[in-house]
Amino acid sequence: MPSSAEPSTWLRELRPGRAGHPTLICFPPGGGSATGYSRLASSFGPGPAVYAVQYPGRQDRLGDPLVPSITELAALIAAAIRPLTAARPVLFGHSMGATVAFETARCLEADGRPVAALFVSGRPDPTFVEQGTLHRASDDALIAELERLANDPASVRVLRDEPGLAELVLPAVRNDYRAVETYRYRPGTRLGCDIFALLGRSDPTTTPDQLGGWRHHTAGGFATSSFPGGHFYLDDNSREIADLIVRNVGAENPSSP
Repeated sequence: MPSSAEPSTWLRELRPGRAGHPTLICFPPGGGSATGYSRLASSFGPGPAVYAVQYPGRQDRLGDPLVPSITELAALIAAAIRPLTAARPVLFGHSMGATVAFETARCLEADGRPVAALFVSGRPDPTFVEQGTLHRASDDALIAELERLANDPASVRVLRDEPGLAELVLPAVRNDYRAVETYRYRPGTRLGCDIFALLGRSDPTTTPDQLGGWRHHTAGGFATSSFPGGHFYLDDNSREIADLIVRNVGAENPSSP
């Protein structure tokens, strides 16, 4: 188990914040990296601080040991978040990141560290059990799945044309699919924070009913929102998502176009 949990290892500051404003921490999807939230971070006006988690095995953490368990990953991230700010953090996770954010919120609340709100995106509620075994599949099968979900399949097809790049990228992707496909929800105390569940209307991975299942995991408020687009709808709707966060956590209004 990796021992390092320093904020500089696990968290990347995408936008500095001002005192008295929320701190938003974003959790990437499987195969994703912290820089994937750059557009969302830039959609906020002055005020909120925006950080993104950098999972091991990608970009500047390419050589760090992979973590094959969502609950183990969440415990390490929670340890990095605790010293970051005295305020209650806002957590936002997409796809695999939604489940990691949920388990991180559980770790924080169990340790007496309240979470202001949890935003989950493009992911069924934690009781959902993945039936696939893509983490055991061939590289071609992994790439095909990435192509299926991508807004632009051509951006993924480069992995077929450049084997050296695939050798760098696919181990982390395979590890993330393993983490998702082996994750099993452990019943426990419901979160005290509000949960906001988001979905792309054409997302093939999550139905509105599955998204609605998140309501059972909070003792606080719950609401759903949908946006145009497929599984990776975030970049095309970043300003609207920033506005949704602003309305619900009391940050300043997003910057004007």
